[in-house]
Amino acid sequence: MAMNSKELIARRVALEMKDGDVVNLGIGLPTLVTNYLPNDVSVTLHSENGFVGLGPLAGPVDADLVNAGGQPAGILPGGAVFDSLMSFALVRGGHLDVTVLGGLQVDERGNLANWMVPGKMVPGMGGAMDLVAGARKVIVAMEHTAKGGAPKILKQCDLPLTGKEVVSLIVTELGVIRVTPAGLVLEEIAPGITAEEVVSKTEAPLIVSESLSPMKGV
Repeated sequence: MAMNSKELIARRVALEMKDGDVVNLGIGLPTLVTNYLPNDVSVTLHSENGFVGLGPLAGPVDADLVNAGGQPAGILPGGAVFDSLMSFALVRGGHLDVTVLGGLQVDERGNLANWMVPGKMVPGMGGAMDLVAGARKVIVAMEHTAKGGAPKILKQCDLPLTGKEVVSLIVTELGVIRVTPAGLVLEEIAPGITAEEVVSKTEAPLIVSESLSPMKGV
């Protein structure tokens, strides 16, 4: 059975985790990453609503515990629950190795817009601005284009920014793109996808890596 876009993205992002990492996963697609971690990789999951040691979505859950997206969650042995002050002290203190977030737009400089569309009602920016400023590595996990096919990887974001020059890696259902000082580098492509197709659906200029390879893990 063919993987859907979200599963493909989550599987590939999971391979970016290293054993021992402290990781924050944003709401929506990023929460699926825990279901695909390699067997030899153990990470500590942080949730900005107040705990570390979050269990995978596919594991046992406690009806009295929810993750930052409001989904019932489990907590692993050794986990801890605390208030928002401590939670954001961990984020702002530079204790997160990785954060994985969705995106509305990313541009060639690694700027990220993911918290609001002007004129639309939004509950607030949540913890995204703190996360992208505090984590050592920021991965954007998103579908490559918006509804209707409009590019989401742009020369310059035109939505309000979440963070400036913060994105390290972009993973979509089409490929893996690394943000570098020289520009956006297409490093991997998904099964059945060509580099030309990825380039055609990306507004920002793409540098196709000389060592372009199939997307790992999918």
